[in-house]
Amino acid sequence: MKSFSLRISAWVRWKADNYNNLMEQPTLFYAVTLTLALLGAGDILNTSLAWLYVGLRVTHSLVHALINVIMLRFAIFMAASFVLLAMTLQAAMIVY
Repeated sequence: MKSFSLRISAWVRWKADNYNNLMEQPTLFYAVTLTLALLGAGDILNTSLAWLYVGLRVTHSLVHALINVIMLRFAIFMAASFVLLAMTLQAAMIVY
């Protein structure tokens, strides 16, 4: 017997996979953003990085849900990951 995910079309499965992806990295983004805000580090750099991350994740979601070109999706994901890393390092430098 096939599993449920194999019985639904790839077009529908992409949406479910995208939703699952939105429960991973963005939770770290929320924590880092809240930390930066509570530390009073909402300067232009951190605000710009936060909006850049949001824009990249929205773009990633659209690519994932609509056309699902793996290499394009990966490039956008990596760009967002580096932005999140920069924000995390900013918060770590302030805390430590």
